[in-house]
Amino acid sequence: MSDAVINGVAGAGGGIIAQLITYPLQTVNTRQQTERDPSKSNAGDGTIKQMCQVVKQEGWRRLYGGLTPSLVGTAASQGVYYYFYQLFRDKAEATSLARQMKGVGDGSIGMLQSLVVAAFAGSVNVLMTNPIWVIVTRMQTHKKASISSENLVLANAPDDVLEDVVVEPPPYGTIDAVQELFSEAGLLGFWKGVLPTLIMHPWLQVSNPSIQFMLYEAMLKKMKKKRGSTAKGAEGLAAFEIFLLGAVAKLGATVVTYPLNVVKARLQAKQALDIDRRHHYQGTWDAIRKMIRYEGLAAFYKGMRTKIVQSVLAAAVLFMVKEELVKAVKLVLNRDLRLVEKSKAKLSR
Repeated sequence: MSDAVINGVAGAGGGIIAQLITYPLQTVNTRQQTERDPSKSNAGDGTIKQMCQVVKQEGWRRLYGGLTPSLVGTAASQGVYYYFYQLFRDKAEATSLARQMKGVGDGSIGMLQSLVVAAFAGSVNVLMTNPIWVIVTRMQTHKKASISSENLVLANAPDDVLEDVVVEPPPYGTIDAVQELFSEAGLLGFWKGVLPTLIMHPWLQVSNPSIQFMLYEAMLKKMKKKRGSTAKGAEGLAAFEIFLLGAVAKLGATVVTYPLNVVKARLQAKQALDIDRRHHYQGTWDAIRKMIRYEGLAAFYKGMRTKIVQSVLAAAVLFMVKEELVKAVKLVLNRDLRLVEKSKAKLSR
């Protein structure tokens, strides 16, 4: 089994575990990012308070809206990303070693090369998995409808119910999100938000993991050099050390790329026809222009505290679990290989 396949499978497993742990935070953060009316902003509320509000008003299941496609997307996204990252990295390492033999360089991969490798892997990942994340965003931002007391008065409702109430909407599952998106924007609708990730290259899902991996590889290389270790990858490091490296790397990547993450989320959320036209976006640049004009620069950082907690925790868990899975798989494969060699030795006697 190649290193690319091992890293792809391990990355998918680590991504699923990290997603299950941090998903409620992700749901709240997506809602914070897609809230377009400053007068309705609850930015002053803490993340835990907002989670409690969702549970109280809509039920705890809404914190896990879109979990199924999200887990599929996470497995696919992490699997694709880690597979191609390792594939491109192996080729980059082979090129560096070939150059070293010609007297150029030291045979190692630098930060710029790591960034390019991660960017290529991120580009493939974005193109292949973007439809899944559009559906997830739709399901995370789907809310129960609110009826105001004014409307109840017009409907001659009794005095004892003249207060805001929440109406239970019809079930809204993956199929409903797919049908709604297709009827609204056709097949191309499944690639909404891909412009901030590719045309504005190398940002967002391309740049976020690119910067994250660049920082991770740089810190890993520095730590191994300090210890005099020549082991490949993260071999020899404790799980907690990998956890910390992943957390610091994701923190740096999130702070740099967060504004475009907000733009992408707004483009992928449902563009209701009855909302204020100031908050209805025709595309990436239209969204950026309207956000600056009607909400100010602060709009690009809505929910950033929640995102930092969620993404840093998720990345730390992902890196730790992924590296441990890689070690476990290699250990099993090496053990099987030794058993095969022993069997061959016995047969040859």
